[in-house]
Amino acid sequence: MDSFDYVIVGAGSAGCVLANRLSADPSVTVCLLEAGPPDYHPMIHIPAGFMKTLVDPSVNWLYQSEPSYWTGGRSIAAPRGKTLGGSSSINGHIYNRGQRLDFDGWAQRGNRGWGYADVLPYFKRTERRIGEGDETFRGRDGNMAVTDIDWQHPLCDAFIRGAVSLGIPHNKDYNGQSQEGVSYAQRTIHGRRRMSTARGYLRPAMKRKNLTVRTNAHATRILLDGKTATGVRYSDGGRHGIPTEIRARREVILSGGAVNSPQLLQLSGIGDPELLRGLGIEVRHALPGVGENLRDHYAPRFTARVKNSSSINELARGPRLWGEVFKYFTGQKSILGLSPTLVYCFWHSNEAARNSDLQFTFTPASYKEGVQSKLDDEPGMTIASWQQRPESVGYIRARSADPFEAPAIQPNYLADETDRQVLLSGMKLARRLLQTEPLQPFFAGEIYPGPGVQTDDELLAAARERATTTFHLMGTCRMGPDSDTTAVVDDQLRVRGIEKLRVADASIMPTMPSANLNASTMMIGEKASDLVLGRPAAAAVTLHD
Repeated sequence: MDSFDYVIVGAGSAGCVLANRLSADPSVTVCLLEAGPPDYHPMIHIPAGFMKTLVDPSVNWLYQSEPSYWTGGRSIAAPRGKTLGGSSSINGHIYNRGQRLDFDGWAQRGNRGWGYADVLPYFKRTERRIGEGDETFRGRDGNMAVTDIDWQHPLCDAFIRGAVSLGIPHNKDYNGQSQEGVSYAQRTIHGRRRMSTARGYLRPAMKRKNLTVRTNAHATRILLDGKTATGVRYSDGGRHGIPTEIRARREVILSGGAVNSPQLLQLSGIGDPELLRGLGIEVRHALPGVGENLRDHYAPRFTARVKNSSSINELARGPRLWGEVFKYFTGQKSILGLSPTLVYCFWHSNEAARNSDLQFTFTPASYKEGVQSKLDDEPGMTIASWQQRPESVGYIRARSADPFEAPAIQPNYLADETDRQVLLSGMKLARRLLQTEPLQPFFAGEIYPGPGVQTDDELLAAARERATTTFHLMGTCRMGPDSDTTAVVDDQLRVRGIEKLRVADASIMPTMPSANLNASTMMIGEKASDLVLGRPAAAAVTLHD
């Protein structure tokens, strides 16, 4: 049986970071297990290829959430990356950290060392910022290149001017001193190619002899000796592969993400005893919080027809598409080098609170029924809005003892009244943003939900009918202090009651950051590497209001 110092399960946004940082010590050995294939798929590396990878089972788990009242009985897609780089290899490339109060809130819940001043050095450590940025907040020497959108569009320019006309400031750096404002998005794209954690962190580290990377290795169980993790069992080649076990002399680290990490714990007998017994799984350690506290962003989208300008819709078909392909492969600006969203806007639903609880995205394109893998046939533009820090919580629960059966995923979108009220504020502002004076020369009428939808009940009905995920699942192995009996890991990311077992991915987040999650998940990977190796924490940054 092979033996390593550290076994990492999951080569995603945190797992690749950990594999790089741990293997930098030549005295230790590291094995990284990934259930999917290597990241050779060409659509991973072409930025606009996200439209393909979002629905491609060869690199995507293609999970589906459970229907609920506020999804109108629909099952919403929950894509998760299944390849080297994980979701950073199939996502929309956006780099968005969140805001100071998010992480200060984590610390206030008893998680020592997770306040904003504490985690900012790890954000900076991940990042190679190419472009403007205050050195207090931005990193220049990290593994992940972060660039600005370099494809300006008259619709985007008009949208930004329109937001400013409503009192929303133009903020050149929403990852800097303050998040609120509107600007073109920042993204993990460099040299016309996606900057996944596989490209930024794992590929350089794979040259080291002390790092072993095994793909198509589906973890099926954590091996336990009493209350100590000793290794991992996996299937080499999927459902019909060869059962294989490897030992971890020092630690097993789960970095499978908000779906796979809690499911693997449950399959290994760590979780809610009632759930496990019902599935015929031996209870090895009672930990009722495993799989609970799931949160996600739920976004309704307004779409409008466009006049007096082209949109991405026309550029993405026929002879014009071939022209865009030619431009991309000859190093010119092209829609193939774009993210799904071009403009980001952050604002608040309550003037008294002004706590930046709304996020908007704008793109000069429209999609069939709001699905981002299918462009509309006519010229269009889209604005999405969502509650940044949702209160609604759901769960991830194994359906059976079969490690190859997808778990039940229930985000319980909009179950909390607060989320519905903030969402309504966002929808009303989104409509105003589409109808500002600077956008009027291009606005040819609202298509969805349409001008006939006006009341709060009608707007919420539209959200039920067509709103969808923004792919930000988190919280299912929640971090918390000893007094929190439903927390899964402590502030060192150690699984409670189990020795030599940690979780390091988006599942440990106690609450939702005001952001897309890739940046924070990489930060967690960086901080986790110091925790695992017993290094002193990076020096906190001194901040001034």
